Amino acid sequence: MVMNHQKTPRLKPLLDTVPPGFMVDTPWLRARGLDSKSIHDYVARGWLERVVRGVYRRPLPAGALGDYEESWAIPLLSLQWLMKYAVHLGGESALDMAGYAHYLKLGGRSHVQFYGEVPSWLKRLPIQTEIVVRRRTLFGDGPLGIDDANLDASGNRPMVDVWRWPLRASSPERAILEALDELPRNATFENLDKVFEGLVSLRPRRLTALLTACRSVKVRRLFFVFADRHRHAWRKHLDASGIDFGSGPRALVEGGRIHPAYRIYVPEAFLPKTPQPADGDA
Repeated sequence: MVMNHQKTPRLKPLLDTVPPGFMVDTPWLRARGLDSKSIHDYVARGWLERVVRGVYRRPLPAGALGDYEESWAIPLLSLQWLMKYAVHLGGESALDMAGYAHYLKLGGRSHVQFYGEVPSWLKRLPIQTEIVVRRRTLFGDGPLGIDDANLDASGNRPMVDVWRWPLRASSPERAILEALDELPRNATFENLDKVFEGLVSLRPRRLTALLTACRSVKVRRLFFVFADRHRHAWRKHLDASGIDFGSGPRALVEGGRIHPAYRIYVPEAFLPKTPQPADGDA
């Protein structure tokens, strides 16, 4: 009984901090004064349940969260809000959540893109979706263009409205640049072209800041290839003369043709019909 007396003071803060269904790992628990024996005892008593080695979840009443229990949303929210990892939903996954990327679904096992540093156990979680991890190298480690997203993929309700914790995800302006970085190996021009077609309400000021911070000449050039192709209203508010396009042509697509304004090889269908230098011609 003495053992229980020593552990009980730590139980209430744990239960107050970790919502039902959310996950924490061994380092997080040890940082809060729980040793291996205490963790084992909490599992034995049903206060925690083991998910995979070194990862624990506060038990959830059956059916309380429906599909969320086996989805990627709770692991990501747990990393963001409990374990304080600098990780966000990005690229095509953020576009999908915002309602833009349904063209990107190509069949096979579904996947989701996390950007940032994550623990090694993440890919061992028994969830239905493959987690693809990308580093935050495109813009450095800063939070530029990362927002708290309150809507799920359908746009109809909060992501996990039981706890009112928003999901940190790339805004459409950042997400499309992250998606362009996947060309040509992990994305196609045709699918991203259809996504661009729907990007009618991007914010020029945020785009300018992101394009300036972007570390990839390839992404900057490709963005303007698509932007000039679609000519949404926001395009006229972007001044490409302030964007660093690097120097020299860039090979990207085998058998492609060089774009006359942005000097990057693209499929022939993506060349301008009437080639004219854009503002800020590289």
